[in-house]
Amino acid sequence: MDTDGTHETRPPHTGRIPRPLAPPPPGLPPRPSHAPTAGPTLADWLRFPRASDGPGVWTYGHVPRAAEEPQETPTRQLVSGALISLLAGVLLWSLLWNGYLGGFWLWPLYMFTPDSWAGTLPAVVASYVWYAVVATVLLTGFGRLGRWPELGGRLLHGGASKTHPAVPAAPEAGSPEDPARWPQLRGAGLGEVADRLEGEAGGGRMNDVDYARIRRAWDSVRADPSRLRAFADAVRDKGAGACAHPSGARDLPVRAARHDLLARQVLLGTVDDGARNPYARRGTSLALDPEVLGTSLLAVGPSGSGKTGRLVRPVVESLALQALAGQAAVVAVGAAGAQLGPDAAYDVVVRVGDPASVYDLDLYGGATDPDEAAGLLAEAFVGDVPGIEVRRAATALAQLLGPFRAAHGRFPAVPELRELLDQVPAAVDGLRRALEDGGQQAMLRELDARQRQYGAHGDPGPALADRVALLDRPAFTGFFDTTGQGRPFSLRALEHPIRVRVDLPERAHADASRMLARLLLAQFSAAAAARTDRSLFAFLALDDASHTLTPQTVRGVQRLRSANAGVLLTLRTLDDVPEALRTPLLGAVGCRMAFSGVTTWDGKRFAEAWGTEWVETRDVTHRTVFADQPLTRAMHAFRKLVTGKAVTTDAVTVRQVERERWSASDLAHAVPPGHAVLSLTSVRGERAAPLLVRLAGTA
Repeated sequence: MDTDGTHETRPPHTGRIPRPLAPPPPGLPPRPSHAPTAGPTLADWLRFPRASDGPGVWTYGHVPRAAEEPQETPTRQLVSGALISLLAGVLLWSLLWNGYLGGFWLWPLYMFTPDSWAGTLPAVVASYVWYAVVATVLLTGFGRLGRWPELGGRLLHGGASKTHPAVPAAPEAGSPEDPARWPQLRGAGLGEVADRLEGEAGGGRMNDVDYARIRRAWDSVRADPSRLRAFADAVRDKGAGACAHPSGARDLPVRAARHDLLARQVLLGTVDDGARNPYARRGTSLALDPEVLGTSLLAVGPSGSGKTGRLVRPVVESLALQALAGQAAVVAVGAAGAQLGPDAAYDVVVRVGDPASVYDLDLYGGATDPDEAAGLLAEAFVGDVPGIEVRRAATALAQLLGPFRAAHGRFPAVPELRELLDQVPAAVDGLRRALEDGGQQAMLRELDARQRQYGAHGDPGPALADRVALLDRPAFTGFFDTTGQGRPFSLRALEHPIRVRVDLPERAHADASRMLARLLLAQFSAAAAARTDRSLFAFLALDDASHTLTPQTVRGVQRLRSANAGVLLTLRTLDDVPEALRTPLLGAVGCRMAFSGVTTWDGKRFAEAWGTEWVETRDVTHRTVFADQPLTRAMHAFRKLVTGKAVTTDAVTVRQVERERWSASDLAHAVPPGHAVLSLTSVRGERAAPLLVRLAGTA
């Protein structure tokens, strides 16, 4: 299990962070590459009980609470009641002992003791026994009446006594249900394989990523029994290193958040223990997992509120670990310099505009159909331009992409596409000759149609050319190559457990970065939905989604839930989204998050999305008492003289009213720094009401 800190956390069984070490002196064994740390072993971490009673609950050691807060009597009232009952009991005992109530309480003693015992020792013993019985009955009766046990428990525990449900029982070590002994494999007759894995865990050679990865591999074997022999041979040969990720990595170089790979969760923070949150969730830990991220998440907060460090980085890190376990594919998109993790934590790092970047970005997203590629490009290029219809822009692009691909077997590079959109005579004539030589009559008609429409009223060609010009800059020379000379990354790779980070040149080329972010979002939605194997959870994290959302991409976000995929979108304000899309965007995502510092305008949108709830209100009316009798008036006057207040009576009215869960004013002014209000929806339709959460994280 990881440590409890908010900075570097480690696997539960080793707690190790790879560090560059100098080579050891000759003749000595190699130095350990990890520093030891205290913590539970892998077996203890696996056996630790996990329970959940709703979406977003950190299941590791969670103890479910009652749905409603129990009604508790104030301590002062308990003390006064106990004292009164004690005095009443003492008074009744005194009356009985002194005979003021008669001797009826001694009749059982006289009836069951023989007359011959009079004046003897047995009679004395019997009398005191009977006195003790009567005293015990009185103490029991008046103790229950005065609630002495409740008062005693509250005083001994230093606060209100509460009844806690039992913690779920953990499987015993060595039992058939012990997860560290791999009961699934033993049940399938692979006892030798299970022994090997159990020995790897016991020897400290297996970490939590290894366990999750091999368990994932076993699930694939159950789905396809033909893989059984290969799985068994791999475990026998490599032990905990079997079925490794294509990169060979078995952990991240550093962990900035606390993770539970058995439940596929990352700890986000702690639900505030206040009246604004439901009683069942107060003080509990809150986590995110693919069950809720599959409905997509929108986070809004001003700069410096912690969106990157407290949300994006932990979520991306969690999915990168799951990718190493063969469970997910993650793409993180942010500005160059954003703290989204070190390069070693990713398989592919695309630095757009950086000549040192090893990987390039496929402008066409791996598409081979011109119409599909044109639709994605049109969405990215002019999807945010008012007055230009994306469908017409896609048609204009397809009229050029189709002929070019038919003539050259590839899509045009950025300079070539710009020349065709600007109808440069040399470029158009060269394409025409290539089509004529190849006998591509259908594509010639497409090219002729583009030439006829160029310059006509409403032609999207000039606007497309202007947008392509943003990418045809010296800083992007060598990027978006289509000739096969570079190493382009395509989002078609989402069918593999890949970890990708795309750095955009936000500072020097803001408009181009936003256009590329729109393109990546459109390509992700199309690629995630087009996957044939959806067993991997695909996720896209946009560290800044400002000016990247269009009507088509919002509709694409809605369809991701059924494709086992999701997106994380962060915004500084909802004003960065076109006004017509703000309400559809809040409706398209299942998880909504408002950070501390949002404006009342943004808070109003969230308040409308979260709706209202029925609450019980108590209205107290104070009415002055006017006495008619002289003695009563004198007592009231004396009381007013002593207390300074007139004698009043209280009229209490209890009623049910409908109120906003969180008002715009509360979201703008009542959320402390380092906190956020978060609502969750799982892919199965379970919902968690808006919760005020104290965030952990790296920032």
